[in-house]
Amino acid sequence: MGDAVVNDEYPHWQTVPLRWKDNDVYGHVNNVVHYSVMDTVINTWLIERGGLDIETGQVIGLCVESQCKYHASVSFPGELEVGLRVGHLGRSSVRYEVGMYSKETVIAEGHFVHVFVDRESRRPVPVDGLLRGALEELRTGLG
Repeated sequence: MGDAVVNDEYPHWQTVPLRWKDNDVYGHVNNVVHYSVMDTVINTWLIERGGLDIETGQVIGLCVESQCKYHASVSFPGELEVGLRVGHLGRSSVRYEVGMYSKETVIAEGHFVHVFVDRESRRPVPVDGLLRGALEELRTGLG
């Protein structure tokens, strides 16, 4: 995993390669890419570990809040080492916390809140089963 400082703050780490199109006219990764990276890492975890079926499953996760704080810039070529944890796990919602690093530098930190709902009614449903188990693996004791 590159030269990132991988630490116990985040139970899960994923490497995300930067792409040519991620750079903006100012020569660094555009801010919207950071949100896409968060969404990608979270949903990769949910699909691979939580059994989330994004195409036909009865339960889907809707983003109701997101935020990103930028600490440094990064540019293509390169990669981000992305740390993922759950800061709070409720009955039907979860708050993910994400750290994005390049080598030993914190690039950005953000959070992302999902509410899990029934695909048809869009009403909140309890997070349970395999999905809850996967999210419990990411808990940090913060929430």
